[in-house]
Amino acid sequence: MDEQQAQEKINILSDKLRQYNYEYHVLDHPSVSDAVYDQKMQELRELEEQFPELIMTDSPTQRVGGEPLEAFQKVQHNVPMLSLGNAFNEQDLRDFTRRASQHTGKPISYVCELKIDGLAISLTYEDGRFVRGATRGDGTVGEDITSNLKTIRSIPLKIKDTEKIEVRGEAFMPHKSFLALNEAREKNEEEPFANPRNAAAGSLRQLDPKIAAKRNLDIFLYGVGEWETGTLASHSERLEYLQELGFKTNPEWKRCDTIEEVIEFVEYWTRERPQLNYEIDGIVIKIDDLQQQEELGFTAKSPRWAIAYKFPAEEAVTELLDIELSVGRTGVVTPTAILTPVKVAGTTVQRASLHNEDLIRAKDIRIGDTVIIKKAGDIIPEVVRVVDEQRTGKQLEFQMPDECPACGSELVRLEEEVALRCINPNCPAQLKEGLIHFVSRNAMNIDGLGEKVIIQLFQEELIQTMADLYRLNREKLLNLERMGEKSVDNLLSAIEVSKQNSLENLLFGLGIRFIGSKAAKTLAVQFETMENLQNTTYEELIAVNEIGDKMADSIVQYFSEQKVIDLIQDLKSLGVNMQYTGPKQSTENNDSVFAGKTVVLTGKMESLSRPEAKEMIESMGGSVTGSVSKNTDILIAGEDAGSKYDKALQLGVTVWDEQQLKDVIER
Repeated sequence: MDEQQAQEKINILSDKLRQYNYEYHVLDHPSVSDAVYDQKMQELRELEEQFPELIMTDSPTQRVGGEPLEAFQKVQHNVPMLSLGNAFNEQDLRDFTRRASQHTGKPISYVCELKIDGLAISLTYEDGRFVRGATRGDGTVGEDITSNLKTIRSIPLKIKDTEKIEVRGEAFMPHKSFLALNEAREKNEEEPFANPRNAAAGSLRQLDPKIAAKRNLDIFLYGVGEWETGTLASHSERLEYLQELGFKTNPEWKRCDTIEEVIEFVEYWTRERPQLNYEIDGIVIKIDDLQQQEELGFTAKSPRWAIAYKFPAEEAVTELLDIELSVGRTGVVTPTAILTPVKVAGTTVQRASLHNEDLIRAKDIRIGDTVIIKKAGDIIPEVVRVVDEQRTGKQLEFQMPDECPACGSELVRLEEEVALRCINPNCPAQLKEGLIHFVSRNAMNIDGLGEKVIIQLFQEELIQTMADLYRLNREKLLNLERMGEKSVDNLLSAIEVSKQNSLENLLFGLGIRFIGSKAAKTLAVQFETMENLQNTTYEELIAVNEIGDKMADSIVQYFSEQKVIDLIQDLKSLGVNMQYTGPKQSTENNDSVFAGKTVVLTGKMESLSRPEAKEMIESMGGSVTGSVSKNTDILIAGEDAGSKYDKALQLGVTVWDEQQLKDVIER
């Protein structure tokens, strides 16, 4: 057999095996026996062994997992993978539809989908082939887990659409696979997974894809991310198109014309979810019309056109053994309940939040009480109430101390706050928590410096301040437990790389009160250098869009402290970047019509994608937001501009068409 004949045979076998795989793993309706499938697969393997140059990345033989990786690469999501806002009752759902109806001024239909309890992932296809798969990560940056995702047989390696398309879904572990996995782990005297979600996430984050291949994971696709050529008008049409392309979508979705139908769907699956062979933790409700989705837009964290109804939290009864105090990076002292271990929503709970002293008093919680706990949003355990009839008189009332449990300094209660704080700037607990925050993903993002390593370095007195991280000595690190040469070299390399981070990473990492990652980016863009920000005034700060009174006060106060001035100088002398290095307005754009302006984009544009237009405007000094308000300076309206256009006219906002935007860009 020559190479051309082999190629033809490989193509025929590959197409057949893809079809058999689709019928078995997606349709759950196989047309051939396992023996026939295995025979065809063996034929293909033998041909590929004979002609290795003909092996394609989308070959059915490439699902067993390749060589182990050293680390996962980072992947930028061009269209952010945002989380959803939550609804917990019928009124929340009615409020959601009321807000959407008022904004669009039109009738609304919905799509309801089961909220799979798994790991959100993104799949990218180019020329019809699966080229990259990534985790959600923080919504903006995820991890490349392509090799692991290829082992999920319900993910097609080849699709009919040859345009670039990024689809999104939830990878999960079916109950049958979960039980088999834990049974095997227990036989091997390994710790079983707490629930299917943890098992799925742990499987997909294995550096050895062969491990993931053995875990029998599955996936449901529920949406589209980046898709410049997409022309469908509704979310329901997108779901149908995904199915046409060969993707596995959840069959239980439903289009609803009224909120009453939505509530009926929610009530049905609240009752019936135990009948499913996979875990769900709620129902996702989306506005069906894509134009209405665009009009509704996004908040900083979530879309306004979708909401996640969360099933009522599961409750459990246990004993409160003790109350432990912890000190956070801002000095807040938080009480935590230590419990007799109990299963809640699939995981064993031993600790639960008590929030603050006032809550303990209000619920009359005492050490030794029998209490009812639940997981708020199925995630964070909290004490709901005390079972009074179980009291024996031996329970002890809890008293908050007057001194910090970490350093012994006096605790204070600031004005308008319920929390007690330690205000000692040298408190070891605050320093440690501040360091953990400093190296976190949205801050300096130093790989290899997790919480355990930070605690180890702190306990060994190798670090105390953020600047100490940049003074770490290789030889001293090698003397620590679980620190080999390779891990130490990787750690030091990651620390060195972090010096080049843009200013917003450093600002967020410093942990300035009230300054989150979004505010840090706003400040970095506006002031460009750390020196400018240090010298700014309260009046200059509150003039910045999105910076309020408390934030401005906090920034001025923070940079006035001598220890902060010394820390910034120390970091600078160690080579840490103090400038904003992202897209910025050059001096020639200071006179641009967009300089200092707030701009909103709406409708469909022919010559520019939405991300391209946003980047252009921001590079010329403008700020692009998602909704029209009295603070909007310019609305740029493409075709089919809807309620944003009407609102702009009502508020007297300047309105441009696409040609005017193009003219400015060309100039």
